[in-house]
Amino acid sequence: MASPIAPLAPVAAAAGTARPLGLGTAPLGNLFTGVPEEDAAAAIGTAWDLGIRSFDTAPLYGYGESERRLGRALRDRPRDEYTISTKVGRLIREGAPPSPEQLHDGEHFYKTSGRANPVFDYGYDGVMRSLEESLERLGLDRVDLLYIHDPDDHYAEAVEGAYRALDSLREQGVVRAIGVGMNQSGMLADFARDARFDYFLLAGRYTLLDQGALDELLPLCLENGIGINAGGVLNSGILADPSPGATFDYVPASAERLRQARAVAEVCARHDVPLIAAALQFPTAHPAIGSILVGARNEREVRDNDRLLSHPIPAQLWEDLRERRLIAPGAPVPG
Repeated sequence: MASPIAPLAPVAAAAGTARPLGLGTAPLGNLFTGVPEEDAAAAIGTAWDLGIRSFDTAPLYGYGESERRLGRALRDRPRDEYTISTKVGRLIREGAPPSPEQLHDGEHFYKTSGRANPVFDYGYDGVMRSLEESLERLGLDRVDLLYIHDPDDHYAEAVEGAYRALDSLREQGVVRAIGVGMNQSGMLADFARDARFDYFLLAGRYTLLDQGALDELLPLCLENGIGINAGGVLNSGILADPSPGATFDYVPASAERLRQARAVAEVCARHDVPLIAAALQFPTAHPAIGSILVGARNEREVRDNDRLLSHPIPAQLWEDLRERRLIAPGAPVPG
């Protein structure tokens, strides 16, 4: 059985150890709410000061705004000391009609101004244009890792077009690694069988609330040497605060998901452990997962996430979750 390839994130921090934490920048693209420019810059600067050297973005995030903000914040940092991943599959086009999957109750997930909207394009030429435009927004001459982004309804085009483009870019050394980023595990398993990828960004499908990737995808990635970067480990907010109105997968959580999250929170409270600490640490125990990507809107959230990732958690907490069937019987736990 092959081992996953080593994480791209370079060894960081004064301690000289590799960090399992990367900064996801969807919130810095004004996801759900506007983020002032100074808060975005402070979040990225604080991540750097804490030793975080892996940053993930995408054209979709704020319709280009996340990439622009990340590029500005990192402009004076030594380029060889950090890694950036971005994505292909959506081009940002001025005057394009709103994309239906980016709306909920008529409102955009990303609170942006202007007339630009995302347009799906998983073709070979579209991928090349997407990378060129991302580099321009980032102000960089290269990215390290390039993902095919959310090809849920575009599998054939992604394999025949986007994958060929990414494979060519990898062969030429334009990017160091290629992958797919999705909010589901089933199609990622198909990609693992049908093509040669280095990484998957698995969003929201290996968390305290959803271990859907446990039985098929994660063993398949271990077998094929595909590294997993876990995103959405807070399931878009419900594992930060399971209060009424909390979001799960970017929309208001169902009553059943709220009940489940509150049950997990009750176990954590009994052991005096913040729910977010358990949510951040749980995915890191699986050997297929090399890092987690966690979003933040400001300096405080970055510091909190960094601190809670190392918060002490007694082994009994995980046993209690397992006994109450709140996590899968076969899920590895920290410790």
